[in-house]
Amino acid sequence: MSNAFIAAARRRRTQYSLGRDLPLSQADTIALIQEAVRQSPSSFNSQSSRAVILFGDESLKFWGFVKDALRAIVPADAFAPTEAKIDGFAAGAGTVLFYEDSAPVKALQEQFPLYADNFPVWSEHATGIAQYAVWTALSEANIGASLQHYNPLPDAAVAAEWDIPSTWTLRAQMPFGSHAAPIGDKTFIDDATRFRVHG
Repeated sequence: MSNAFIAAARRRRTQYSLGRDLPLSQADTIALIQEAVRQSPSSFNSQSSRAVILFGDESLKFWGFVKDALRAIVPADAFAPTEAKIDGFAAGAGTVLFYEDSAPVKALQEQFPLYADNFPVWSEHATGIAQYAVWTALSEANIGASLQHYNPLPDAAVAAEWDIPSTWTLRAQMPFGSHAAPIGDKTFIDDATRFRVHG
């Protein structure tokens, strides 16, 4: 199959071994992330997805908050592997924090009460699409990334540090950076288990 989107999707993989030497400038990396989120669809064009982009020491600060939160709940004698994992995320050039803003969601619930129960669900769809779009765009720029979910552990510290609006909810974190090691192949379940076609 010859398709540019499918080719990009095939290149997108989880990269845990990150470095700080990006192939793009910081300004171009920011523009890439912003455009990927901007072009991501959302229900009723609500544009509820938000992103906080952290570089350098600011990214390190975020992973420090995560580590502090985990230290409070992981037994001390078992913390070393957890710390090593977090340090691996912190080794990258930056981190994207993906948020969903409840304000446009609530506005749509009030405007279209018949669909009120669905708008929060559709908001979760929107953030997933935005995350995938950013991840794929970074991959196309030869930037490694992975998707993490340490929320809500660091949420309060992060909100205080970067003045996050109260209507924003942290949904995922994406550490990114240069490829410090090869990426392994992805395995797939059998198509007969996953797909059904009729007609």
